[in-house]
Amino acid sequence: MSQHTSLKSASKIAAKRNVLKRFERVDLLRSRGKWKSGDRGYGLPKTKGA
Repeated sequence: MSQHTSLKSASKIAAKRNVLKRFERVDLLRSRGKWKSGDRGYGLPKTKGA
């Protein structure tokens, strides 16, 4: 008997997210050198190609 498609294992369900959370964007900007300590966390630039 085959398994229903909605009962996939957790490892196969995980997909790459297109939207980053704020702290992930700050970490990415920091690694690119576009974030200084003390900068505000609002109005962050887009991080295309993450």
